[in-house]
Amino acid sequence: MNGATPAEARADASDAADGARIEVRALDHQGVREADGLFTRLWGASVMEAPLMIALEHSGAYVAGAFDRNGARMVGACIGYFAQPLGEVLHSHVAGVDPGVARRGVGIAMKLDQRAWALERGLARITWTFDPLVARNAAFNLRRLGVDVAGYLVDFYGDMSDGVNAGQGSDRLLVSWPLARPVPPPGEPVPEPAAASALLANVDGEPHPYVPDPTATRLAVELPEDIEGLRAADPACAARWRGAVRGALAPLLGDGASGARWRVAGFHDHRYLLERA
Repeated sequence: MNGATPAEARADASDAADGARIEVRALDHQGVREADGLFTRLWGASVMEAPLMIALEHSGAYVAGAFDRNGARMVGACIGYFAQPLGEVLHSHVAGVDPGVARRGVGIAMKLDQRAWALERGLARITWTFDPLVARNAAFNLRRLGVDVAGYLVDFYGDMSDGVNAGQGSDRLLVSWPLARPVPPPGEPVPEPAAASALLANVDGEPHPYVPDPTATRLAVELPEDIEGLRAADPACAARWRGAVRGALAPLLGDGASGARWRVAGFHDHRYLLERA
């Protein structure tokens, strides 16, 4: 289709919720407290307290939870608020899914509900940030949703103290999701053409930067397969990966405020694939 209508987007969201065996709905006072508890379990700290979610919902923001149809248990939550330019953009600040329902499609169902909600209000795109080191998030955002990478934000949140990010820096990729764009079908991506390496893992799992051929038109930037596990097992090595990925991506992508030299064209086999912009 040449651009999803709100009704088509809502149908996509309903189909995804049915497939995941969940219901996605706006949160009431009890629901935001459940969401606070879910986020605290996932991050080891309260990342968005219930009173703030109540205020956001009251002001018209997107404050929604996913509930298991078999027991009405909350299995996911997602919070977004209006952003500049007003009337065009929703910024999705935080989303989380209970690990107990991994691979059931809860994450894609919540994002498709958020997409339908935004289109129903006349918005054109949703933005959010994610840690560029987390390969599963990169695969979900770039392959499953088909977002555009708008920039690399160095140490975006400053020092963070939650159980996931403490001591690891807070670099983020800023992404933009054009809502009328068709959502890519599930499945494995088509193999990408060969690319020159800008960053690879060596045999002992350490990052190894390369100076690629200056005439290259495609670059590959590799990530660790499991940065969360690496942070627990060897935080010093994880920190070296942070610096290496920052050194490889930040100069190529810019911060979103000016034209970038390169664009992220895909993600495959734990590698960002970049093309000249």
